[in-house]
Amino acid sequence: MAEPGPGCGQLISEGDYVVLKREDVFKAVQVQRRKKVIFEKQWIFLDNAIGKNYGTMFEITGGGNLQPKSNIVASAEPKEAGADNRNIVDDGKSQKLTREDIEALKEKGIKGQEIVQQLIENSTTFRDKTEFAQEKYIKKKKKKYEANITILKPSTRILAIMYYAREPGKICQLRYDTLAQMLTLGNIRAGSKVIVMETCTGLVLGSVMERMGGYGSVIQMYSGSGPNRAATDCFGFPRSFYEQLYEFPLDKLEALVAGTYTSKVIPGEVNTEKTAEESSRSDNEKQDAAPEVVGDCLAEESEESMDTSPPEKKEAVKGCGEVSKNHKGGQNLDKAIEKKRKQEERRKREAEAAKLLQERNADGLILASRFHPSPLLLKLLEFVAPSRPFVVYCLYREPLLECYTKLREKGGVLNLNLSETWLRNYQVLPNRSHPKLVMSSGAGYLLYGITVAKDSPKDTTRHEKSEEPAAKKQKVSEDKS
Repeated sequence: MAEPGPGCGQLISEGDYVVLKREDVFKAVQVQRRKKVIFEKQWIFLDNAIGKNYGTMFEITGGGNLQPKSNIVASAEPKEAGADNRNIVDDGKSQKLTREDIEALKEKGIKGQEIVQQLIENSTTFRDKTEFAQEKYIKKKKKKYEANITILKPSTRILAIMYYAREPGKICQLRYDTLAQMLTLGNIRAGSKVIVMETCTGLVLGSVMERMGGYGSVIQMYSGSGPNRAATDCFGFPRSFYEQLYEFPLDKLEALVAGTYTSKVIPGEVNTEKTAEESSRSDNEKQDAAPEVVGDCLAEESEESMDTSPPEKKEAVKGCGEVSKNHKGGQNLDKAIEKKRKQEERRKREAEAAKLLQERNADGLILASRFHPSPLLLKLLEFVAPSRPFVVYCLYREPLLECYTKLREKGGVLNLNLSETWLRNYQVLPNRSHPKLVMSSGAGYLLYGITVAKDSPKDTTRHEKSEEPAAKKQKVSEDKS
């Protein structure tokens, strides 16, 4: 049975990945004791968050420590409000408190909520504003002076919003609603075998793994020396999730299609093995020389003082032994052994991924990368079983049009669709619900369809012959007259 998914835990533990939220700003961090975390130009410690529930709101106190905030919030709204704002002039003189006064209040230990109340009381124009303007003013001041942080459990939606707001270039401008459509159109579910090719720092991969819940298998295609899974680690998956994750390099995909693939040779392996052999040889030489060093130490010690007691001699021998043991040669040998072990593990996992691909029965394909999708799509579709969905994301339309044309010419797919995702946020408040004026112009394009089995030339010939049977010979009667 798979371990619980990332949404099952309720308490924050040390080593967990969490998401810090302040207003509309998010940041993913790992919980560690006495580790300084910088968030929104403030440094904090997450020690007091350990053992608390996810979703708890904390207040930053002195020294960067967190203190759970009470749910009871004193109302700072006044009883009086103006009819309109036509007579209010923003000349910068309506606030009696200066910056120095506010800093003095902070030094006295006055919290942000009390500072907001002081600002309201010392404003000469606040009571003349309308009720909506007063709420907007209070919200703005709370955001500036109340240092409140909410700790959330990582999820696909939260991490997608975070990356799109902070670093959209790293995820190929992939918006969260587009990612949701990809998971739905790709029919990602538990127990399936999915091929994922993405260059979105592991966000798409983590989303697929989260939806599968640790059941099934995921084969990640990657380019370069290794896959990038920075966003995948932020999900905080248990170890069992990674046991079902396989990786395969793109530079060996052509050999796998042609049937000439072998996992015995890895780029750079020969040089690495030579380095390991040389380091091992040098380590052996240094270890052989170590007894001579110890002997020299003992000889020098015996010559200097003949009255040295046996316990002191033992301590001297022990010290020399520790020096020889901790020599750089031993460290290099350990590093070489560890590096070789990782290479063997990587080769084993790659061979397992190749075996899964050679079965050519994948249940789906998800493609979202900065590379041109056409050659990748045509190659990877050969490993997808018939009647299975595939989804391709690209920020621009032209590469997907080329994919669309080639797939039509090649055949083997149906229900091809090319769509553009569109999203508009709405502000929903009493008596003032309306679409937000600021919105993203576009979120890329999606090409999706379903694979089908193609008939072989022999089957096609047999089918045509069966449809057009040969004409029967008719016997012509001769006229004897």
